Amino acid sequence: MYLSTCLDVPRNGKASVSRPIRSAVPPPRLLHSLGGENKSVLSLMANAHHIFTGGQGQDIAVWDRHTFTLKTSLLGHTGSILALELAEEKGWLFSASGSQVWSTVTFLPVYILNPYLETGAGDLFSLAWNPTMQVIYIGCQNTSLQWQGFCKFQLDRRTEEQCGSGTSTPTRKVHKFFDSYPQYTHRPADLQANNFSMSPSSSQGAFVGTNSLINISATNVIDSAHFGYIYCMALLPSTREGTGHLAQKPGQNYYLVTGSGDETVKIWCCNPSGLNMMHSFDCQHGAVLSIVASGETIYAGCQDGHVKVLDFETRTLVRSIIVQENVDVLSLSIMQSDLYTCSANGHIHRWSSLFDCTASWRAHDGIVLSSVVSCSSDRKSFCLITGANDGFVKVWCQDTMTYALSKFVSIPSVSSDPSHREDCRQAAIWLKKGLNQLGAQSALLPTHEAGSPLVLGTFHGTQGKHPKPRILFYGHYDVISAPLEGWDTDPFIVSGRNGYLYGRGVTDDKGPIMAVACAAAELLQDRALGVDLVFLIEGEEETGSTGFVDAIKEHKHLIGNIDAILLSNSTWISEHHPCITYGLRGVVHSTVEIASGVPDLHSGVEGGAAPEPMFDMIRLLATLMGGEGKVAIPDFYNCVRHQTEAEKQLYDVLSNVTQKPGSVLSSRWSEPSLTVHNIDVSGPRNSTVIPGKVTAKVSLRIVPDQDLQTIAQSLINHLRGSFNKFQSPNQLSVSIDRTADWWLGNLDGPWFKALKAAVHDEWNVEPLLIREGGSVPSIPYLEKEFGCPALHLPLGQSTDQAHLPNERISLNNLCKGKSVIKRFLSIATNLHAPTE
Repeated sequence: MYLSTCLDVPRNGKASVSRPIRSAVPPPRLLHSLGGENKSVLSLMANAHHIFTGGQGQDIAVWDRHTFTLKTSLLGHTGSILALELAEEKGWLFSASGSQVWSTVTFLPVYILNPYLETGAGDLFSLAWNPTMQVIYIGCQNTSLQWQGFCKFQLDRRTEEQCGSGTSTPTRKVHKFFDSYPQYTHRPADLQANNFSMSPSSSQGAFVGTNSLINISATNVIDSAHFGYIYCMALLPSTREGTGHLAQKPGQNYYLVTGSGDETVKIWCCNPSGLNMMHSFDCQHGAVLSIVASGETIYAGCQDGHVKVLDFETRTLVRSIIVQENVDVLSLSIMQSDLYTCSANGHIHRWSSLFDCTASWRAHDGIVLSSVVSCSSDRKSFCLITGANDGFVKVWCQDTMTYALSKFVSIPSVSSDPSHREDCRQAAIWLKKGLNQLGAQSALLPTHEAGSPLVLGTFHGTQGKHPKPRILFYGHYDVISAPLEGWDTDPFIVSGRNGYLYGRGVTDDKGPIMAVACAAAELLQDRALGVDLVFLIEGEEETGSTGFVDAIKEHKHLIGNIDAILLSNSTWISEHHPCITYGLRGVVHSTVEIASGVPDLHSGVEGGAAPEPMFDMIRLLATLMGGEGKVAIPDFYNCVRHQTEAEKQLYDVLSNVTQKPGSVLSSRWSEPSLTVHNIDVSGPRNSTVIPGKVTAKVSLRIVPDQDLQTIAQSLINHLRGSFNKFQSPNQLSVSIDRTADWWLGNLDGPWFKALKAAVHDEWNVEPLLIREGGSVPSIPYLEKEFGCPALHLPLGQSTDQAHLPNERISLNNLCKGKSVIKRFLSIATNLHAPTE
């Protein structure tokens, strides 16, 4: 059993001097997982834009920091990459495999840095960059410390030395260990022993020139700097993100701290001529495997589960933290004032500045080998990034939007299942509280008896010299069912993997709701919200919005006047190009029933004598369709709006994007259709029964300018008229279950232009203008009820699997969607201002 927030006794029963306490600050939440290819993550580094991971595969994976997608791989290494280091001011990444230097901008190699003795130095375990002196320090397997300067003077001197010697490869001495032969040969060590499996980089010349090849000279080496491998090193004062000590002062001295398998930590003074040892700490608890520094304090993670806290100024041991005895501490990171220890059993512990354990959790299903703290691009937040031999890189932070979405998705608000009725109510309660915490005034509004409530929340913008626009955002917190079959993970636990968030409702419609809410909250926090944003979120959209219209009419005075309506309840037409939806088809759902009025009959007894309802149903449904797939209801197409030249041009553009004929898109979006969804029968449904009742579900999709009520009545009239011609003794019943009108946005209106500009400014491309073949019943109703235009901004991609297993949304889409909303709300602030 390991030390956690609720335990104060380690496995061996000895009480730790550090108290496990319950912190008011929760541990960082898992934001995303990267990789999963069963390759150990041996080293990590990150800047504001990328995460770099080194492993056994002789390449460095470069992940986009914002989208969490794989951007590229840096190839050409000769072995495992045990360490990475950044030179931020130069835009360089150092890798400890052949010690290569890469550009973090172009991802091309800048230098090849060969250690002194080349492969005789053994593996390169650790790296540290001194930004003031422009020097990289290298800790080697052969116990040597090596360094190389990159300022102009040092590089010029290196060139002169190489030219003067006539060779770019220095002659090295025989190493009695690395150049030795097996004892039974009785041969002395020599350079021909060839104890290494790989050359110092046989492919180096393939991608860098001679001037880019640097060989560390013998003058830049301290042999036997330790009596063991130099596993780790750090610079003091620290240059690491999160330590709170990044400011560099003129004339500031730097010190190199190294940890080794000889159980010591050594402090070296960095000067232009090299390194001078100042002090050595004897840790006495196994090899020193990890080091991190903050201010004057040095933390050394040891082989047996201890972390030594060392004071640089007084050269004393301050504290010995027992993380978990006999479990190696392989990586350490500082995030502001907290220490994070990463152990070989997959656990991470967080320690306060008072050395209290404030959190503990199992982070990986394997050995945690590396960690790094990285700051967001706006420098407002930090995240912890960890890597392990389970093949995963995991990003831990407290991102408001994804954290809130994970909580929202965890409530299985399935509106079609009565057993989840209370879950729907709990989802509404959670959303009400969540909007309130983000800065909105929120309340629940009843709909119908036993119905799910509406959530009403208003973010009040700052009042300027002109009246504030009031924008209503419509969404729904209910989801469809999610049977486990087909899902790779629990559908009600958000899982972040390689750039996507998976879970029921992440794209339809909980993800977009949280993106819009967080956009408003961020503007409100910055005092930049110039509109009133009114949230109206229902809980029965997936089942026909029962009671929605009546609830809006009853509580319209609480909603107030509305100038525009915004929703986000669909997906793009492709994966990569942002879209704006400007049209939806309407729908008429109906039930057709034919009954004999007598019980089910046996076909072996009554077959051929009884007029069967099934035959009547088949004949009746056949009258609905004519030739060429056209609906046969009289006057059905009379009012269909003809396609304009502008629309034809839009379909041509979309055809090029989707590689589908424009006629196919047009038939889905702007042409009406009829569908027979199913036919059901009474009785046991076996092959010997004549069912006494047959029921069919039929729907019509309608488009501009068909009238909803007229089409619904035409369907009823046609079915009844056709059935009467059969002169059947059976009885026909036709009912209209629910309807939704079509909707078409105003592409020339100021609100649409504002949204289009916001999408363009965020994505740097013109959005595609698309329509949908489906229906959102509430939108045309709200548009008519409040007398204002509606706008539809889809956030998801075409492959998001809405309503299907493994529903997902791109994290990049979600974040950029939030940014689009912020831009739109900022533009909308001035839509009420008078023109000059």
